[in-house]
Amino acid sequence: MANKEIKFPISADVISSLKTGDTVYLTGEIITGRDKAVKRSKEILEKGNKLPFNIKGETIFYVGPTFNKQGVISSAGPTTSKRMDGIIEPLLDNGIVAIIGKGDVAQSVKDAMKRNGVVYFAAIGGAGALSAKCISKYEILAFEEFGAEAVYKFTLNKLPAVVVFDKDGTNLYAK
Repeated sequence: MANKEIKFPISADVISSLKTGDTVYLTGEIITGRDKAVKRSKEILEKGNKLPFNIKGETIFYVGPTFNKQGVISSAGPTTSKRMDGIIEPLLDNGIVAIIGKGDVAQSVKDAMKRNGVVYFAAIGGAGALSAKCISKYEILAFEEFGAEAVYKFTLNKLPAVVVFDKDGTNLYAK
C-alpha cells in the first residue's frame, strides 16, 4: 500500500496503478453529485439526451457542500455512497472513471465499476470541515435549483482518501 498524489483528470495509467488500500491525496478538477443530481442525470441519459455537463473521463464526488454567509464552502463531507445505488450505473456506463464517497455499495454498482474500470476513493466521513479546506475553487455546472445538491465543479487540493475499490474489482470492504 502506497501514499500517492493523484492529479485530475485521472488517466487510465494512473487508474491502473491504484490498488485497494492505497492512501491518496486528490488534486484537480472534479464534478459533484448527490441524490437529486445523480437521479436527474440518470433520467436524462435514459431518455437518450445529453447531460448539461461533461462526464466523460470525470471523477464524481458524492457531496452536498454547505456554505457560510460569505459564500465560502464550510463543510464538504462525503455522502454515503449506498444512497446512489440504483441510480449511478448509467453515469458509470457513460464515462465516469472514478467516484469519491464513503461506505460500501450494492453489488450492481460494484459490477458496473468493474465493467468500466472505475476506481472508488473513500474520503473521510465526519470530517466535512477538513474536506472543505481542500477545495480551492467551485462553480455550479447544472441543476442550480437543487442548492447544495446541484452539480458543481470543484478544484481539490490534496483531499485525503483511500482506494477502496480498484479497477480490477478488489474491494477493501470485503476484506
